Amino acid sequence: MANTQLPEVFATEAAQVNTEVDAGAGKHVEPELLGLAPYQWVSISMLVLLAIAFLGAKVHKTIAAGLDSKIAAIKQQLDEAKQLRAEAEALRQEYADKIAGAEKDAEAMLENAQHEADALLVKAEADSKAMVERRKRMAEDKISAAEREAIDDVRNRAAMAATSASRKLIAEKHDAAADRALADKVIADI
Repeated sequence: MANTQLPEVFATEAAQVNTEVDAGAGKHVEPELLGLAPYQWVSISMLVLLAIAFLGAKVHKTIAAGLDSKIAAIKQQLDEAKQLRAEAEALRQEYADKIAGAEKDAEAMLENAQHEADALLVKAEADSKAMVERRKRMAEDKISAAEREAIDDVRNRAAMAATSASRKLIAEKHDAAADRALADKVIADI
């Protein structure tokens, strides 16, 4: 082991590294950074950590308060949204009920109109039948009245013709002597 290599050590300017190795006993060199020993760095780190924790607690409270206010605002917005949704649902249900009621009313009105139309049709048919019957009777009455007038007219003419013919016949065949005998007979019968 004649040629032993020593490990290469990198050091900063402030730190002095002893690279000499005694053949017998070695001298222990403490590592340092910026002139501070490791325990000093641990102490500074703890102080920084405690300062951050102390100051961070206040920041944490501020952040927590900000987040809490944001959460409260979001909850309020959610509650408002739920309320608006409930109102919208109620309005939708109300309008759905109104539409259903309007459809039922429309159906009822249509059914009522159909019944009225059917009743009017039945009444119109009955009225037309009654009117036809009335006109038929009136026509029959006019015809029978015309027949009676015609019969009366024929009877009157026949009576006048018979009277006129009997006058002529009586005048031709009956003279004054026959009149006297007939008047005497009538008087005797009374």
